[in-house]
Amino acid sequence: MSSDDEEDTSQYEVVKNQEDQYSIWSVGRELPAGWEAVGKTGLKGECLEYIETVWTDMRPRSLREHMNSHTQ
Repeated sequence: MSSDDEEDTSQYEVVKNQEDQYSIWSVGRELPAGWEAVGKTGLKGECLEYIETVWTDMRPRSLREHMNSHTQ
């Protein structure tokens, strides 16, 4: 963890887009179009750790669905 992360006491929320891609966003800021909060808030490191546990397949949803439709 960098010294910037250690000093950052801002609250973040985990957000996800339609392609099931995750990111963090500062609490209180309006979310960009196409993104929604997933219910996890906390310090930057906590949110990034959460993303690491839930975002196990980095491929966009559309690619996963396309690949699955061609393997059946």
